[in-house]
Amino acid sequence: MHTAQRSRRGPTTSLIHPIGGHLDTSTSSWSGTVFEPGPNAISTLLQPPIVRTGLQQHTSAPASSSHQTPTVRDIPPVALTNIQRVEAAEFEPYILRVGALYKQLQRLKESEDEARAGASRSEDSFGGNELREAGGQSHSARNGSLPSITSITTPVARPPYRRGSPSLGRKGPHGPPPLSTIPDVYFDTDFHLENPRTFDLVSERSDVGHPTSTTRKASSGNAPAPRKALATNAILQEKLSWYMDTVEVHLINSISMASTTFFSALGSLKELHREAVESVEEIRALRGDLTSLDKDVVTKGLELLQKKRIRHNLEQLSDTVLQLKHIVDRVAHSESLIDEGEVERALVEIDAIKLLMAGERDETFSDEPSTHMQLRDIRAAAALQGVVSDMAILRSRIGKVFESKVHNLLIGDLRRHVQSVSTQQVLLRWEAASLRAKGGQPQEVSAPPAYMGRTDELRTALFHNVAGLHRSSSISTAIQAYRELVLREIRNVVRGPLPSSTEDVESITSASTISGGRSRTNQEKSSVLARNIRALDAEDAERLFSTMFIGVAETLRRLKTQSSVLLDIACAIGNPDTEDPVKLPLIWLRIGSQDPAIHASRFEIQEEMHVALDLPNFLCQAVDVSYENINKILRVRSEQTTSLPLAHFLRYFTLNLFFTNECEAISGRAGTSLKTIVNGHVQDFIQAHRDREKQVLAQGMDADNWQVKDFNAKDNEILKQILECSTSDPPAWTEMSKIWAPLSQEEAEEMESTEDSTAEDKVGRAIIEGETFLLPYSAILCLEGTSHFLRLICGIPSMTVDIAMSLVLYLQMFDSRCRQLILGAGAVRSAGLKNITTAHLALTLQALSFIATIIPHVREFVRRHAPAGRPSANLRGEFDRVRHALQEHQDAIYQKSVEIMASRAGKLSKKARETIWGQESAEDVRKYARDLTKDTGKLYKALSKHLPEQAVGLVMVSVFASYKDLLGSVFKEVNPETETGRDCMLRDVEHLVNKLGKVEGFGDLGTYLTKIIKDKEI
Repeated sequence: MHTAQRSRRGPTTSLIHPIGGHLDTSTSSWSGTVFEPGPNAISTLLQPPIVRTGLQQHTSAPASSSHQTPTVRDIPPVALTNIQRVEAAEFEPYILRVGALYKQLQRLKESEDEARAGASRSEDSFGGNELREAGGQSHSARNGSLPSITSITTPVARPPYRRGSPSLGRKGPHGPPPLSTIPDVYFDTDFHLENPRTFDLVSERSDVGHPTSTTRKASSGNAPAPRKALATNAILQEKLSWYMDTVEVHLINSISMASTTFFSALGSLKELHREAVESVEEIRALRGDLTSLDKDVVTKGLELLQKKRIRHNLEQLSDTVLQLKHIVDRVAHSESLIDEGEVERALVEIDAIKLLMAGERDETFSDEPSTHMQLRDIRAAAALQGVVSDMAILRSRIGKVFESKVHNLLIGDLRRHVQSVSTQQVLLRWEAASLRAKGGQPQEVSAPPAYMGRTDELRTALFHNVAGLHRSSSISTAIQAYRELVLREIRNVVRGPLPSSTEDVESITSASTISGGRSRTNQEKSSVLARNIRALDAEDAERLFSTMFIGVAETLRRLKTQSSVLLDIACAIGNPDTEDPVKLPLIWLRIGSQDPAIHASRFEIQEEMHVALDLPNFLCQAVDVSYENINKILRVRSEQTTSLPLAHFLRYFTLNLFFTNECEAISGRAGTSLKTIVNGHVQDFIQAHRDREKQVLAQGMDADNWQVKDFNAKDNEILKQILECSTSDPPAWTEMSKIWAPLSQEEAEEMESTEDSTAEDKVGRAIIEGETFLLPYSAILCLEGTSHFLRLICGIPSMTVDIAMSLVLYLQMFDSRCRQLILGAGAVRSAGLKNITTAHLALTLQALSFIATIIPHVREFVRRHAPAGRPSANLRGEFDRVRHALQEHQDAIYQKSVEIMASRAGKLSKKARETIWGQESAEDVRKYARDLTKDTGKLYKALSKHLPEQAVGLVMVSVFASYKDLLGSVFKEVNPETETGRDCMLRDVEHLVNKLGKVEGFGDLGTYLTKIIKDKEI
């Protein structure tokens, strides 16, 4: 059994050359002695036990049995075994260790003699290239069947020698076959024989045995192609053995070529190791020599250097102690200088102490005997912490002194400026600024404003003090305190002009009682102050507000000037080349020094001054403080303000307007709180003014006897101003806004007085564009009231809409009161008239026509001042409606006049109807005719006196038309009875023609009545 098995393994043996003495074996030794394969040969493992023996399995069925070979579908899936994979990174330590040796081997290999190199290259061409083609795949494929090289220096164990393959033996003289003849599956990195597909490729899809009929039937269908049937596996074993022999031959060739270089490198490594051992011995001897030298020379030298260092340190300590003593002494000296008031010398001493602490010498210290003392920077020493705090306190004390001087100079300058400024000049400047804002051309003032003057004196006085603040590091603190003082000064400016809060002007007689009793509380003082403020008359209140507003505004203006001076001084302080920086121009100071450190220092001073001042915020804060205090006073006088006369209120409004504009120009703050209060006063005043004017008009119309009043020079001037206002504002109306000029007594009385002027001022009638008007007192009173409203619009154009609506209501009231008093006969009760005559009607017509004539001029004036938009258009419509209402009123009066005469004619016509014409005398005129002509003549005279000819003609035409209807119907009805009766009728008509025939509108009344009478039959 074993003998048969050994005989069957013969063809599967592979030829292996031993490593060592056989490395130089020529290619003719391929047919040498072979050995039997080991138990782990691939050919042995691939065959089942029985197949490897060449015998058939005794349990196998004969070829003719019904047993069928399983197909691919019948083979269950096989779970692949997870084989651990080794990462390439695990070989890095080994590669690092042998990398240097490998490089050395390569260099030795290159240095071999040319013949040897030629031989090596021929051997490399024989097997090395094909080995590199296979790469690591051939090694991994044979990892389980080839013996491993355990050490480079130890010989490789010889495998059992076996007989070579016949085919390999036949090709021996020509070299081994190339690796490309081996199938690619054996070089696959994922080669797993347990994988059925891999096994099929290796076994070439063949089975050992004869194919059955079932197999042949299955192959005819859709089943996969049948596997090849082999009688034995000898062919497969022969192929595998040949593949292994090919790979082994290529491996042996590669190893044999690298062995010579490897042993040369190993020898060089041993030589290097010997040299390293010799170097270590020499180093050990050198260390011994150095140890003895260190003990004899270095240690003693170090001890000497250490003693020198100790002596040097002691000298430094002594110098430092002396330096510290000088510092403490000079600090005490500085404190004594401050106590004596010599702050500048103390500041110089402190600067010297600072240099001494930093290890630098100043001029005073160089004159002392201890000039040999070495100074050093001891500012970080713990012993000087107390000195540093003491110096900070001294600097603070010095800064307080300079701060007090600077504050006294600045606050004193503010007070001097406020007290010396001219009120008229300030108000003129405010008016010019207001005109410029409106686009006007104010009168140019050649002299500069007072707040910009005397800056050189202030700069000279401040320079050294501000420099002291800088040297004492107190600029920020001083400027912050200066801000607080300025705010306090502004409060004092507002409170200064106020009346006393301890003496009550209403109860001055009880002052002795109060002085003898307890003192007033703050609440009582506030109450007394409020009463005293309310008790001020219009002139005193205007004087109070002017003083407060000018004081606050000029304080803010001077404050800006002082800020500019302080910044200029800050620029000059950083320039050490300037002997007198105050006298030099600012631009020279900025470019005088080219030292970057000096420029940086100067800019730091400027930045510190600028940040400390924070002028925009400072000005806004000052304006807010002034508004806060002024608003309280304005609220206290709200009731008195709304009851001011028109002239004084316009000056009050203008003064507040100029003040808010000035504060806004200074600080950029709009002053909303103050404007809100003043606007509230304006609204209240407009309503109060409307009510007062309506009350005055109503009282005057009720007391009017509706007689012609002389139109004097004052009334004519008012009319002229109203007619002029349609195109431009009359100068007299703008005079009241000139608050820089005091309000004359005549102007104040002119605004308030409504009494008659003297006889010398009489001018007769009012004339508008050639039309003459005889006016009652009510119309002249309405004219004056209208001018007051227009003056108010001119003074406060921003409230044009509200004031114009009040004026519309005022004119509507005039129209309605005329209706009530004349057409409604209310004047009979109010003025004591007996009845309403045609003269009253004619005078009322004149008054209504006069007011309707001036309304277009008023409307154009309002249009010029009102803002554009729908409210302005509505205002024009309101004035048109008022005028239309006045014209309707005139028509009603015309109709009333005609009705009065028609009624009178009707009564007289009844008498004519009742007359017995046959009994009358033809020489006499009947009474009805005489009365009719008399009444008609009175009407005509009254109308001709008060109305223009055109208006008189319109009335008389209607009157005579009514006569025509009434008398015509009477004469048609009556019977003259006799010729005498007819002559009597004709005599009456002749009387009418003689008396009224020349009156406009009489027409053909006489002819018409004569024809009727003559056509009657007797």
